Amino acid sequence: MNKFIRITSPYIPLFLMFSTPAKAVEWSTTELQYQYGHLAAPQFAGGISADTNIFTLQHASGWSFGDVFFFIDSLHDHHTDGINDHDLYGELYVNFSLGKLFAKPVTLGAIKDVGLLAGFNAAKDAKVRKYLPGIRLSWNVPGFAFLNTDFMAYLDDSSGITHGGAPKESDSYLIDVNWAHPFTIASQNFSFEGHVEYAGNRHNEFGAPVSYWVLAQPQFRWDAGKLMTGKENRLYVGIEYQYWRNKLGDNRTIESRPQFLAVWRF
Repeated sequence: MNKFIRITSPYIPLFLMFSTPAKAVEWSTTELQYQYGHLAAPQFAGGISADTNIFTLQHASGWSFGDVFFFIDSLHDHHTDGINDHDLYGELYVNFSLGKLFAKPVTLGAIKDVGLLAGFNAAKDAKVRKYLPGIRLSWNVPGFAFLNTDFMAYLDDSSGITHGGAPKESDSYLIDVNWAHPFTIASQNFSFEGHVEYAGNRHNEFGAPVSYWVLAQPQFRWDAGKLMTGKENRLYVGIEYQYWRNKLGDNRTIESRPQFLAVWRF
């Protein structure tokens, strides 16, 4: 996921949650990912494309109250322009399942659960902080490990220009669809997974418009470890395709790039 996190108040609940007895944990998956691609900078940062290495720590786990997902990206490109030079970016989402909290199914048609979301995004160099409270609809679709639609506010708490960061922005909203669809072909295991998000229009602290964006990051994975070592669900290789219309709110930048992907899951 490409989209340093400060230790601030949103992490206190997370620390307390992970400090609870292990019996509260129902399942857990942690990955180290490596991506390599030729990614573009927005026009306001020069518009230069550069080879980019991304190292990601990603974690998802199920708990007695719901589930947790977070990732931290370490981004390094080959062009010094203030965008992804040696940056850190992270996102955290805690989902409180109403079905688990009330100990009874919360369903409607294909909707198998409804959750209350608490999200937090942060970028080191740009000194960006965003809070994302919202609602999750979890869908019951055959063949999918999960399929969610998230509706969230996109609330800005960034440091701004006066503190050496990117301009502060007005609040907006964000809609995200995220999924994982494992499948098998000729005894080989594959997975099609990722997310697509839409962020609404807003303005920066100077009153200039910040465009909506559409960001899609689907991954196609092959379980290479099964063939190479006989161990499933450990080593994956594949491709992540990144489509970003109006990248970082710049309506002059449309990015459409494939990236090599390698994943070690433990």
